[in-house]
Amino acid sequence: MRKDLVIPNHIGIIMDGNGRWAQERGKIRSEGHRAGVDNFKVLMKYMSEVGVPYVSLYVFSTENFKREKAEVDFLMDLFVKMFRDEFQEIMDANARVVFSGRKEPLPKKVLEAMAEAEERSKDNTGPVLNICINYGGQWEIVDTTRKLCEMYKNGEITLDQIDTEFIQHNLYRDLPPLDFVIRTSGEQRISNFMLYQSSYAEYYFPATYFPAFGPEEFDKAIEAYNSRNRRFGGIKK
Repeated sequence: MRKDLVIPNHIGIIMDGNGRWAQERGKIRSEGHRAGVDNFKVLMKYMSEVGVPYVSLYVFSTENFKREKAEVDFLMDLFVKMFRDEFQEIMDANARVVFSGRKEPLPKKVLEAMAEAEERSKDNTGPVLNICINYGGQWEIVDTTRKLCEMYKNGEITLDQIDTEFIQHNLYRDLPPLDFVIRTSGEQRISNFMLYQSSYAEYYFPATYFPAFGPEEFDKAIEAYNSRNRRFGGIKK
């Protein structure tokens, strides 16, 4: 990567196209999900090396439970393997793992593997890796609203305390706003991903399927990010 490029503080990745990557190669969809996980390990190591501070990875939405049971079951088992048996690459990247999303109806084995991953990586000092699993941006806003209503009802906060920053700090995870969102596979929509946090994010929609989105493609994305004129509602001369 060119040394003159600015690295976004918080990058969101919607890892799309795993199934299509597999089908175009005459494979079953599950092989694409397997390839996506393998690619992410390589990509995470690279992002750590170039100094990305925060990464949010969209791996499974609340709506993905609508898929065929066999595919969902395979993904749940894959998550357990990634968070428990194949976690060393994440540790080698010195990443601290946190999770965003709803617990229900995730299987107990997945929740236990997630807790183990957070515990194993809690002292790492590299990038924060926020894995969004059973996640939906609208549900995050709903759950945060319920949380703030309870806080107000219990006398813990006043209405005057609630502003945009207060809400940001009380989402599933207290992380900086997204600067850059990458959605692979060429689809140009955000699919309910971190709606509140991405209000001023730049978006990038490469045609590359996620299993093929390696360090070289990531460099192209960062070059595109550096070509943007981020004004945040103002005028930048």
